[in-house]
Amino acid sequence: MKRYLKAVSIALLAVFVIAGCATNQGNKQKNNANNANQPAKATKETGFPNWGYDLQQTRHVPYDKITKDNVNKLGVVWQSDLAGWDKKAPNASEDYPVVKDGVMYVTTSLNKVFAMDASNGKKIWEWTPPKEVQNHLDHADLSLLEIVASRGVAVAEGKVFVLMADNRLIKLDAKTGKMEKMVNFWDVKDMKGVTLENRYYETSAPMYYKGNIYVGSSGGDNGIRGFVMAFKASDLSPAWDAPFWTIPEKGKDWVKGKYTGGGAVWNPMAFDPDTDMMYFGVGNPAPDYFGDIRPGNNPHTDSVVALDSKTGKLVWAKSEVGHDVWDYDAASTPMVLNATVGGKKKKVVVHGGKNGKWFAWDAKSGNTIYDGVPFVKIKHTPAPTDKSKAVLQWPGVEGGQNYGTETYDPGTNYVLIPGINMPSLAVAAKDEKEVEQKNGLFPGTEVLPSPKGTESSGTITAIDLNTGKKVYQNKTKQPMRGGFTSTTTGLAFYGELDGTVSAMDIKTGKKLWNAKTGGQQVMMAPAIYMDNGKQFVTFVTGTKVVTYGLGGKKSLIPEQGKEESGKNDNANDGSSGNKEKGKKQPGNTAAPAIYKKSCASCHGQNLGGGVGPDLTHIGSKMSEQDILNQIINGGGRMPAGMATGDDAKTLARWLSQKK
Repeated sequence: MKRYLKAVSIALLAVFVIAGCATNQGNKQKNNANNANQPAKATKETGFPNWGYDLQQTRHVPYDKITKDNVNKLGVVWQSDLAGWDKKAPNASEDYPVVKDGVMYVTTSLNKVFAMDASNGKKIWEWTPPKEVQNHLDHADLSLLEIVASRGVAVAEGKVFVLMADNRLIKLDAKTGKMEKMVNFWDVKDMKGVTLENRYYETSAPMYYKGNIYVGSSGGDNGIRGFVMAFKASDLSPAWDAPFWTIPEKGKDWVKGKYTGGGAVWNPMAFDPDTDMMYFGVGNPAPDYFGDIRPGNNPHTDSVVALDSKTGKLVWAKSEVGHDVWDYDAASTPMVLNATVGGKKKKVVVHGGKNGKWFAWDAKSGNTIYDGVPFVKIKHTPAPTDKSKAVLQWPGVEGGQNYGTETYDPGTNYVLIPGINMPSLAVAAKDEKEVEQKNGLFPGTEVLPSPKGTESSGTITAIDLNTGKKVYQNKTKQPMRGGFTSTTTGLAFYGELDGTVSAMDIKTGKKLWNAKTGGQQVMMAPAIYMDNGKQFVTFVTGTKVVTYGLGGKKSLIPEQGKEESGKNDNANDGSSGNKEKGKKQPGNTAAPAIYKKSCASCHGQNLGGGVGPDLTHIGSKMSEQDILNQIINGGGRMPAGMATGDDAKTLARWLSQKK
């Protein structure tokens, strides 16, 4: 985990879990791509111009060609494999594509950016981070990088904006993909400490609003100091006098102790164009499960915060957790809605937390409207310090709602919430000394493997904004990781971790259509857009981009270099952000250390999956020799040489015992 190639190696052994499709290649660019990425015109939008479609992040599109009556006629119209264009293209499963003026933009977890023709999937250009970024990451200590992801780009003013894992903001020319500007956060006044060396990193998509680019940062589990900052899109100079820091500086107020901190803002913000207010979710305090050193509510962690977007000044903040010792971020992006509440039209901000509760506030004042409506199983107590007394806690470290997106349907006045029912078995640190002995590594102690047979599933919950009550709740086989995108015809589209994609009737909750993508780990919500009068729905899975449309009939083709094992319906596949630690095996004491160094950032600290697949039972699918060959030779999106020599043999032997 201490070398970038290792830290972000997408998919140790991914060849047997993730399938994809054959590649469409080409360099055709649509005639109107010269103007791609210009600010939205007064004419009707036909693309998917922002991370959440609109600035309010509702992920609700006005397109009406796909209806409840014809949705069952959807089929594949085009499919592209990023790995066909670039053999080193890593996992893109957490990317939320943006489509602007006929051009689709997709990012991967190594911060590569691809632009493609949205009508046929042909490549327009590809951008790879410069050597300066690569060298920095190659030599940085990334042992505390919990996940490796890039959730998308901002597209505006003829430019594409993307964040680098090592805390930089990049501006590309939208027509050519050429880099025009790069700003290092640590070179910005008042941001000198925002470095990998200080445990900061980036996984979010930046947001564009009225000439500015808005960013946050990951790293809350590492005890960083969370922030939001604005940069001018024109030259990437600071747009605010200083960042908005979500917590006090080190040594002040409750932020005392070497590894105390947190409050990361690791998902995009929502904006209200009527008031210029912005809203975002704030992550957990650290150390995660050891709260003695940080008594009280630890503001503004686990909160939804409202700022004046022009100045970065605080307007209001609302906490979702009193004193967090469960890692219950307010992780996901809030939505700003004009909705019917109590029989009257009202502007509200809504949000579902990792604590498994859903909230609504008055957008201007922050006054509470709905105070914590449960949408998953909730049963937790402070974690014990004795492993023998550890009990399952719901929600677990994955949360009730993680980064997955909600959507709002004005026709029904319903909000749809993507839920996760996956508990964790946590053990708390005995004291601050124990936290420091473990170098502050999440969660300051450990999360034990859950007992075999522990349920891992998901939920789709519809809440009527008029009453704040649940209308229905559907159970899903897989945890709902990616979230929803809805249409004006009352449909909601979503994907699951087994590679299935579906459409449901928002009013009734009935599933009307589903299909396979030919891949695994659909960990994002689709982009839905129009092209030449036709409506399309695009999902990303692995390195594969699959687009469905009415009358589409193309059969799915396995991703290049992949094989389908037929045994990959594990509910934990693709579970990103899994922070559980691997168990030591008798006679193999070096193997967990090798795994942590080379594999854990992609496959989870407890082999449970991340941007790479679940390896908890890999020994039942592959022999020791097959695993060794994969480690040495690579395959699919996995580079060769993740471990070598005796280390490779030790790792292969250890993994072969996971059955």
